[in-house]
Amino acid sequence: MNKILKTTILSLACIAMLTLAACKEKPVVAPEELTTDFVTITDVVPDAILEIRYYGTYNFVGTRIDGYLQPTALLSRRAADSLRAVSDDVKAQGYRLKIYDAYRPQMAVDHFVRWAADLGDTAMRRYFYPNVDKSRLFELEYIMEKSGHTRGSTVDLTLFDMNTEKELDMGGTFDWFGSESHPDCGGNAETGEYRENDTITAQQFQNRMILRNAMLRHGFKPLDSEWWHFTLRDEPYPDTYFTFPVKQL
Repeated sequence: MNKILKTTILSLACIAMLTLAACKEKPVVAPEELTTDFVTITDVVPDAILEIRYYGTYNFVGTRIDGYLQPTALLSRRAADSLRAVSDDVKAQGYRLKIYDAYRPQMAVDHFVRWAADLGDTAMRRYFYPNVDKSRLFELEYIMEKSGHTRGSTVDLTLFDMNTEKELDMGGTFDWFGSESHPDCGGNAETGEYRENDTITAQQFQNRMILRNAMLRHGFKPLDSEWWHFTLRDEPYPDTYFTFPVKQL
């Protein structure tokens, strides 16, 4: 086989592989499609507290995010039913769920990507990423072009202590870009064993474990970089990224 023919065959093979990979990825769903399988979280978990950060301006971008038309939270019906079980679990321990974000439309993710590419916009850096250069946000995967939230079965949340009437102290804030947000910061998240450190206290680590363990008991899986982020293991749309906006259903 001559060199030119061999190169041509290899090129065609690469094109075929890329085409096959593209065909396997499901397209983003149009706004009007499949929304009947989504619910407003507070219709299923009526005592959940909502603080929808991307509807307001206190978030790492500093403006309302595209696609958030109302300060509400949506999930697939299956994920919301599992979250209700989590709520019942933690309520028996003296806590309520506080939701920061749930379903996130693709237009919101696109907004994040545009913001991250604008290296001059660092208005919220001191609140969310003071120790990370904005030019590294893609490299470190703090910002990505696709998000599990867009599939409709991922939720960002914390616990509200009904005795103190305050958020439970997790030793770090939602959407903080840094290792302090990792579930294993300060200990072994799998065993719940605390490790003495200068970042979070034993109580703060234990508080994270209360949330994590309740979510795991009721069918959610954690993310290794964010203590607040959980996805339903048996999510109904594992390959579909939705575009419809966040508003009351």
